[in-house]
Amino acid sequence: MDLSYTEIGATRGRLPDGYHHIDRRVAIGSGRTAYAAAARELLGWNMHRNSGLAVAADSATAELGSTVVMTLGFVRIPCRVVYVVDEDTRAGFAYGTLVGHPEQGEECFVVEYDEADATVYAHITAFSKPGRWFTRLGGPAGRAVQKVVTDRYFAALRTATHR
Repeated sequence: MDLSYTEIGATRGRLPDGYHHIDRRVAIGSGRTAYAAAARELLGWNMHRNSGLAVAADSATAELGSTVVMTLGFVRIPCRVVYVVDEDTRAGFAYGTLVGHPEQGEECFVVEYDEADATVYAHITAFSKPGRWFTRLGGPAGRAVQKVVTDRYFAALRTATHR
């Protein structure tokens, strides 16, 4: 299955024109233990599961080239990991949409540890546009769904830091 967009890796820098953009960074906890918990939650696909999505991935953790198919109700959401972030104070990945995804674009999920004050952040960056007839027809409703799901991602990561 092929990626459905051409700007692969663009969530690392300037987001491409012609797409809707998301760039949100939210404090979700404090301390190295909370950071490690959030990173495990994210990289093990549990952020997605705990956000209400069914997840079928071909790897236990997000790895370069991993394919994941999420479902929300009757909607299939196929993606492939296009890069991984593995640093001392940052962990995460970005996946791109595959043909058949309701949208076209890329989404990056990173948890960050601020050594200055021990705050743990979740940072989500994305660019997308409708990729199927029903998302084009849905217009603003698609953006509302995306906002709700993004809020659920942050909530799942916040919960992981407080266990």
